[in-house]
Amino acid sequence: MPKVGMEPIRRAALVEATIAEIGAAGSLDITVGQIAKRAGMSSALAHHYFGGKDQIFLAAMRQILRDFGVEVVAGLRRAPTPRARAEALITASFAPSCFAPATISAWMTLYAQAATHPQTRRLLTLYQRRLRANLTHALRPLSATPGTDAEMLGALIDGLYLRAALAPDTILADARTTALRALDTLIGQPT
Repeated sequence: MPKVGMEPIRRAALVEATIAEIGAAGSLDITVGQIAKRAGMSSALAHHYFGGKDQIFLAAMRQILRDFGVEVVAGLRRAPTPRARAEALITASFAPSCFAPATISAWMTLYAQAATHPQTRRLLTLYQRRLRANLTHALRPLSATPGTDAEMLGALIDGLYLRAALAPDTILADARTTALRALDTLIGQPT
């Protein structure tokens, strides 16, 4: 008999194990067996819950995006002005939680997989659209071209993230400061 209520716990354990295994390998060059072993269950059970490695990876990235969303919402709740909202989005994008080694490996894998896997591309596109929509909303009262400025800031955030993630000598605060300076350039110095 299946244990009632165990499915969400096991799914969460598999997602956590997937992120950890990707972090250890530095890529998606892992097996469902490795993921299942780290989660303390059989690979058959992992296949039962997710179907395969690609589906487990997508679930792991959805969790990372949910965690990022929590960071964004917390920042936006503390932001009393449109400018503060834009700053909160930038700050959340460079939060220390986004730079855990396993999280970095998962993001790099997402970008690499998006070129050839439609579901992964869809997830990356969803993240980019949400970031652009949030930035556009924040910039609307501050900019004559909020959509264009949001697109530019979003691309800059992604590029700075990749640079900071790939260059261990880069100080994370530098990436955040660069993005905030770009915001100043686009909409003017803070008042």
